[in-house]
Amino acid sequence: MAGKPPTGDPVQDAPDVAAPQHAAAGLPAIAHTLRVAQQQMGVRRTALTLLKVNQKDGFDCPGCAWPEPDKRHAAEFCENGAKAVAEEATLRRVTPDFFAAHPVADLATRSGYWLGQQGRLTHPMYLAEGAASYEPVTWERAFDLIAEELHALTSPDEALFYTSGRTSNEAAFLYQLFAREFGTNNLPDCSNMCHESSGSALTETIGVGKGSVLLEDLYRADLIIVAGQNPGTNHPRMLSALEKAKAGGTKIITVNPLPEAGMERFKNPQNARGLAGVGTPLTDLFLQIRLGGDQALFRTLGRLVLETEGAVDTDFIREHTHGFEEYERTARAADWDETLRATGLRREEIEEALRMILASRRTVVCWAMGLTQHKHAVPTIKEVVNLLLLRGDIGRPGAGVCPVRGHSNVQGDRTMGIFERPSAAFLDALEKEFDFTPPREHGLDVVRAIRALRDGDAKVFFAMGGNFVAASPDTEVTEAAMRRARLTVHVSTKLNRSHVITGARALILPTLGRTERDRQSGGDQFVTVEDSMGMVHASRGRLEPASPHLLSEPAIVCRLARRVLGTESTTPWEEFEKDYATIRDRVSRVVPGFEDFNARVARPGGFTLPHAPRDERRFPTATGKANFTAAPVEYPKAPEGRLLLQTLRSHDQYNTTIYGLDDRYRGIKNGRRVVLVNPDDARTLGLADGAYADLVSEWTDGTERRAPGFRVVHYPTTPGCAAAYYPETNVLVPLDHTADTSNTPASKSLVIRLEQADPA
Repeated sequence: MAGKPPTGDPVQDAPDVAAPQHAAAGLPAIAHTLRVAQQQMGVRRTALTLLKVNQKDGFDCPGCAWPEPDKRHAAEFCENGAKAVAEEATLRRVTPDFFAAHPVADLATRSGYWLGQQGRLTHPMYLAEGAASYEPVTWERAFDLIAEELHALTSPDEALFYTSGRTSNEAAFLYQLFAREFGTNNLPDCSNMCHESSGSALTETIGVGKGSVLLEDLYRADLIIVAGQNPGTNHPRMLSALEKAKAGGTKIITVNPLPEAGMERFKNPQNARGLAGVGTPLTDLFLQIRLGGDQALFRTLGRLVLETEGAVDTDFIREHTHGFEEYERTARAADWDETLRATGLRREEIEEALRMILASRRTVVCWAMGLTQHKHAVPTIKEVVNLLLLRGDIGRPGAGVCPVRGHSNVQGDRTMGIFERPSAAFLDALEKEFDFTPPREHGLDVVRAIRALRDGDAKVFFAMGGNFVAASPDTEVTEAAMRRARLTVHVSTKLNRSHVITGARALILPTLGRTERDRQSGGDQFVTVEDSMGMVHASRGRLEPASPHLLSEPAIVCRLARRVLGTESTTPWEEFEKDYATIRDRVSRVVPGFEDFNARVARPGGFTLPHAPRDERRFPTATGKANFTAAPVEYPKAPEGRLLLQTLRSHDQYNTTIYGLDDRYRGIKNGRRVVLVNPDDARTLGLADGAYADLVSEWTDGTERRAPGFRVVHYPTTPGCAAAYYPETNVLVPLDHTADTSNTPASKSLVIRLEQADPA
């Protein structure tokens, strides 16, 4: 039998701490996976469900967007993917009786972990203005309430339509179509908070805001650089790909302020060496960089390549690039002293990295939030591109850029038009296909949406999935902004913090999960997703829905559109709800690369979207070539007595979803309010291992942002740098502290002070 959800919120302020581990996965991962899955689903349901995860005839994992190989293991999932599936396929239920027993004021005192552990939502729920508790409501009444508020707006731009990366291609396409028929481009999404910097940098430099490699390129690479990323926790199946690359002779450089067990040694639970042996060492060179020093590192590596005879691919640069001369002048002026200050590295470490780069004929650079969430994130990623362009390493097999996306379909949602700044070409195609005039004025991203709510310029907030309140920066500002809304609506599978920080009125609309069978009047349906490398494939759930009162995401959008837009819309919303193939037919005529969508996605494994730099060495930029850039080198600085803080996930976590209170690889158990500090820094600050401190961020606006009661853990971080888990530390991230160009919250370079606190 599956276990019951916790009735009381567990104490999280007295964690146990042991030494960090030096290997990931292995037998402990299997044991933990099975224990969590059986607690949530029971033995039989666990077996039936997990064997369909990421299979060609199964459903796409609702966790990360790492691609699947063509030949798949029977257990094609990782520990964290299994946790995500278990929480969606759980037998626990959140019924109207639960809400009757737990007023919103009570739920607001609970942790995100406790809320998520209660189980699946079963009924549409409504919180009336001034009411203490949510009450069940019919779907018809729910859509009437939303229509009432939307029609009362003085402008469509007073509505915000947020999207989580879990949303399918079909639902995302319908959602953006509805928003634009309603009259707004206010389509903030979770990309704004994670890889927006990647898209901004890559669009300008190579003309496509996506990675340029496939899995096969990793296997062919001579060198893989993994920068600002922790695959062992955030993308565990990537470790299998790195292991395969290592078997073929690939070298790996890891660039990270924290040593990470997964990049040290991988014990693959799918083979004997991983289960009973020592596993596979992955990292050949570990560059323990100072937070935010990556731009300086890649600039200096570029300088050293330029200074090495025969190291530059002059033919590629002449034929395919623009701006080389200005970049060369700037790079040759890179200063060693500044580089060493910015990176915290030794000169010989950087020179060793150079030797590995020069020995490689094919190099891939992978990165994630450790590069994208800094004020200078966009020029940092451009500097990564500069280094690859010098060597001709974009558009050849085994080489290229690899931004590793987070949530399962976050990249597909953007492809489907979930973007507040759509291209004219996309809007033209939408107008031609659906015979309406879409708005052309750019909409609001996440940060600007919060400001609009705060300032009273937005009044309705509608979220297709996600946990917006917990994921967003400046928690107190975000929560106050949400409470100013007239109506907040969340399409969700489980309870989360965003359901208890509401506008004057609020709705929770329960939806099908990836694991569940989607029956419509036209028969059983499937949806599609796009992975982190541009592969599009089908996802088919098999389980019976958690409740007969659930609607699929496409059905919710279609019914909402019919109610809000009425007869003025000529879009066949009823037909779309009945048969998702009709949605894909329209996508095929609007979105480039999706021609003959239905036929191509019917093939096992799906299809690969075109990528001009990868496929043709063609760069669709403003210059028609790949662009070198030469931005000034920046890096964050902390005054004496202060530290640079990065927010990060624990191993028992995916985005804002907390699966448990342990971080096994870092030696943390039964707690999340910990701050990892270099022992020398901690001693200088007078903080013993096990002491408690408040974290206080310091920024230019003079506002004190405080996260109280964190246990200090002496940890081998880069000197001057610290780390702590989000969402608990999102309160420290100023709303206006964002990356230039992309406007992504700069959560990886916060200046903080530690104030000793009473453990009590």
